[in-house]
Amino acid sequence: MNIALFGYGKMGQMLEKVGTRRGHSIVARIDNPTEIAAVDFSKVDVAIDFSTPESAYENIRLCLENHVPVISGTTGWLEHYETAVALCKAKNGAFLYASNFSLGMNLFFELNQKLAQMMHSLKDYQITLEEIHHTQKLDAPSGTAITLAEGIIENSEYTGWKLKDAQENEIPITSIREGEVPGTHTITYSSQVDDIQILHTAHNREGFANGAIVAAEWIVGKTGVFSMKDMLNIG
Repeated sequence: MNIALFGYGKMGQMLEKVGTRRGHSIVARIDNPTEIAAVDFSKVDVAIDFSTPESAYENIRLCLENHVPVISGTTGWLEHYETAVALCKAKNGAFLYASNFSLGMNLFFELNQKLAQMMHSLKDYQITLEEIHHTQKLDAPSGTAITLAEGIIENSEYTGWKLKDAQENEIPITSIREGEVPGTHTITYSSQVDDIQILHTAHNREGFANGAIVAAEWIVGKTGVFSMKDMLNIG
């Protein structure tokens, strides 16, 4: 399989390492919008975008316009998500976005929703959400934290989330940036008598890269707008 990588920072380099190990060829490495003109889309089987919030939609658009399936793991660009979905459908293309490609985290998303359902009637518990990432991460809160918050909101009486000054019906999110932390997400239900906590800790970027490559393998030959739930057949 021939893969084009949009974004060639630490994540892009890990994607190349994992993809090559799984027998694929990296035919394009785009780390600057000026380099896109040199891409021969006719030689690309699938594209993976881990670029920047400013570049993500344009990269996705170009892939869909050129009938190349695209996997997106960039966060912070989702104001354009519905436009990308509409374009994918118009072009009969294939597009999969995930805020986190770790296979373990996607199981954690499901656990988070199940726990929210079980806690729904227990009004004595207050929810807090904390995420910790490396200092190079551009967005706060993380896309993963937002996905977790939305999973709780869908299964509770909470109506939103906020980084600061959360109201009673909003989930307070704490974002911490330190060192080289790949990603730690903690959800805590606190009452006066006890706490219930679920935690996901990423040890390195390889889990994200492996999930993205597996998703790229899965999407080739398909048409439609997908999520990791589709790929993993969960939920």
